[in-house]
Amino acid sequence: MIKPKEIIIIGGNAAGPAAAAKAKRTNPDSHVTMFEAGEYISTGTCEIPYVFSGEIKSYKDLLYFDSKSFKEKKGVDVYIKHRVEGINRKEKEIKVLDLYNGTTHFYKYDKLIIATGAKPKSLKVFSLPAKNLFTLKDITDLVKALEYLRANEIRNTTIIGSGYIGLEAADVLSSGGFNVTIIEKENLPLPAAESEIQLMIEEILVKNKVRFFGGVKNLKPNYNEDKIESINVDGRMIETDVVIVSIGFIPNSDLAKNAKLEIGEYGGIRVDATLKTSDPHIYAAGDCIEIMNEITKRPFYLPLAAISHDYAHVAGENAAGRNKRVNPVVKNISVKLWDKFFISVGLSSIEAKEDKFRFKAVKETTYNRVMIMPGSEKVFGKILYEEESKKILGASFLGGEEVSGYGDLISALIRSKQSVKFLADINYNYTPPLSPQINLLSLLGRKIS
Repeated sequence: MIKPKEIIIIGGNAAGPAAAAKAKRTNPDSHVTMFEAGEYISTGTCEIPYVFSGEIKSYKDLLYFDSKSFKEKKGVDVYIKHRVEGINRKEKEIKVLDLYNGTTHFYKYDKLIIATGAKPKSLKVFSLPAKNLFTLKDITDLVKALEYLRANEIRNTTIIGSGYIGLEAADVLSSGGFNVTIIEKENLPLPAAESEIQLMIEEILVKNKVRFFGGVKNLKPNYNEDKIESINVDGRMIETDVVIVSIGFIPNSDLAKNAKLEIGEYGGIRVDATLKTSDPHIYAAGDCIEIMNEITKRPFYLPLAAISHDYAHVAGENAAGRNKRVNPVVKNISVKLWDKFFISVGLSSIEAKEDKFRFKAVKETTYNRVMIMPGSEKVFGKILYEEESKKILGASFLGGEEVSGYGDLISALIRSKQSVKFLADINYNYTPPLSPQINLLSLLGRKIS
């Protein structure tokens, strides 16, 4: 029988609540406590862009629980606006600052779960604060941005960075009637994507009247009192009413570092397959950890909500006394870009080269339905495969909603170590209003067969 434990979770955004609830379900006699430095817990973050677009009516719809309801439904004590400032591993104790009154308290634990998430990357040139300078990481960021947009006359918006979050922000802002400019240090948008995808996204930006400045070397914001009124982009002055910095995220692992826990190559907390850290009494989950890549068999950093949620359940279960293991991960990312969807699965060409795979690629553009049917549109696909074994290493797709299914199927085939030739042997469904007579994946497989 599992003995009752004092289990503490640090972080209450996404992974923290999942871990806390699972720990309590696994060991109902345990006392589970969760500390969150911010005002909100159990929030949706991937949905943030769609509050801007109005598809989600209010940011409050992204607040799934508050402290009271989480206690009532999950049996977990929650302290918001309580920042954990230190972990004493020898005494198995955490130091907590109550941000309401400035007092400091200490709490003992039997097992600890760190779920401190990620934090936005920053640029030195934007180190000075400004009322119209934002990031889009959490609900607090969202509320600040929404309040500013509603309280001021905004026409021109500038986004620094053209990764997933930057492009999603550009989508919803331009669709909302704002003028949008994207500034990127690389030559083309979405630098991590395949070159063919980058060129297609550049065309999408032009079509939707989004200005894109790539290959930028020098960037300097110009302040007028407490606002940024323009940005000098390689000598060209860009007027702006709002600036959103979106250049990616890094693990929020400072607490773990200060506690002398092992940190990985990418700055995330190093964990084993049970999500135990280098301390046998401390687990970690969510965007603060590094995870194992199914293809390379090496740790990497992938801050994705679905993985954080799944791993958090395992961390919670194990902290409560079980010994469950997580599987290595096949990257499977999707993002909406205006009327298109982009999917990236497994390794990209850049990643395959970095990991010294000998690989080849096949690509194809076809229609997602029979050409004569309403709604028939072009869809692009590219698959990377190992040169000798023909095993699938990765894939990219750009098209309609059908690409979500392509991505999931390729992810499953990568995990089962299937050859790219197998794609030509699958019996795909066909009905004119939904699917083509010859599926894109079949066409890609036939190029090898």
